[in-house]
Amino acid sequence: MTVALVGAGPGDPKLLTRRGWELLMEADVVVYDRLAAPALVDLAPPTAMRIDVGKTPGSDEMSQEAINAVLVEHGRAGKRVVRLKGGDPFVFGRGGEEAEALAAAGIEFEVVPGITSAIAAAAYAGIPVTHRGLSTHFTVVTGHEDPTKGHTDVDWGALAAAGGTLVVLMGAGHIADIAQQLIAGGRSPDTPVAAVRNGTRLDQHTVRATLATIGEAGVRPPSAIVVGEVAALDLTWFESRPLYGRSVVVTRAREQASELRDRLEELGAEVLELPTIAIEPLEFTVPRLDRYGWIIFTSANAVAAFFDRGVTPAMLDSRALAGVRVAAIGLATEMELVARGIRADLMPDRFVAESLLEAFPDPASPDEKVLLPRAEQARDVLPDGLQERGFIVDVLPLYRTVTARPGPAMLERVRSGTVDAITFTSSSTVTNFCDAVGDLPDPQPLVASIGPITSKTALARGLRVDVEAAEHTIDGLTDALLEMLDR
Repeated sequence: MTVALVGAGPGDPKLLTRRGWELLMEADVVVYDRLAAPALVDLAPPTAMRIDVGKTPGSDEMSQEAINAVLVEHGRAGKRVVRLKGGDPFVFGRGGEEAEALAAAGIEFEVVPGITSAIAAAAYAGIPVTHRGLSTHFTVVTGHEDPTKGHTDVDWGALAAAGGTLVVLMGAGHIADIAQQLIAGGRSPDTPVAAVRNGTRLDQHTVRATLATIGEAGVRPPSAIVVGEVAALDLTWFESRPLYGRSVVVTRAREQASELRDRLEELGAEVLELPTIAIEPLEFTVPRLDRYGWIIFTSANAVAAFFDRGVTPAMLDSRALAGVRVAAIGLATEMELVARGIRADLMPDRFVAESLLEAFPDPASPDEKVLLPRAEQARDVLPDGLQERGFIVDVLPLYRTVTARPGPAMLERVRSGTVDAITFTSSSTVTNFCDAVGDLPDPQPLVASIGPITSKTALARGLRVDVEAAEHTIDGLTDALLEMLDR
């Protein structure tokens, strides 16, 4: 297909369909509006052309006719075009008009349905649009008809008489008038109403009222408005998560941030990625492993680089580790090894180099060698300590951490004092964060550290460390943060 009309879903990027994901990953051109999550637009290749058509209520940046023309132009050029539309393309998304324009131009197209906010926003607010004993049917209607039509297609009196659940999309600006027309049509003024703004997004907010009071309840767009007895049900789950409404800054390298981001988002937090470091791979050659008594991995990054990017991968046949013992610092490091079929022979109770030195056995022979694959720049506590114990230590640099440049918008957000917490997973994230951001606002946001070395660096840079993970892992950091914020 040349042009695909893809429903982006209601807002949560994880609700995109598999087919939509496939098309975005291969797109040459992405035409998107304000309701499409930025994370979805980012799925397109870096080389893809991105065209923002706005579609903000009251101030469309591009007319529908102009959008149609853009789709036809790039479709005729043989480009793989994705028209990314909020919700479902054919539910008040004007996708039918775009399909008509493409068909008239003789351009092949595909329609990929999306989850409509008419159902999803209600579900995320804990409101079933149908419910046994309350509603056996629901009606979806626009609350924002084209004012140039000269007539209305919506018979509010008939909708009032039909009963059941009524879901009004794009009606926030007219809700007072709509409510009065429904009351005039026979609906009770006490009929429950729920307006779900930014449904399925991390800033979702639900206003509950009745037909008599909804006009004064401060409903703001974009809202899906549910009218009917089901709106009195409060099966809240999304907005009741422990970190809902909290904002947390993640300073890890973008390549490493996904695990922490996913955990925090599952708990309801708004995650602000401000990567202060980036991972830059180095070229290296894996030495003959049978010369070593031990290999020590101090990070998950080192495991991944060593086994996935070795210049001589044939040497990394699992049999090459026969007779070589493996030590690991940290659960994440151990899990990377386990994923490759390797069990660590030694892992200290505390996930720091000092603890590994305490647990490490004495050399089996005067010339026993240790291989230490790690970052180019790292603390020398481990190699120095092992050498003092009589080991011959070969350090193998696999990658370097370099300073990343956070975007100005994210820096301004952190400096504004509108974030609840900042997480640090290494000393380098602390140092680069302080260099980039400067002085934090007063009062300082909560600072969460993954371990004592990171905390020491933070304190040295003048930060107050509010909580340190008892277990120096991403899970431990998340648990510590949850305990502090969920009070």
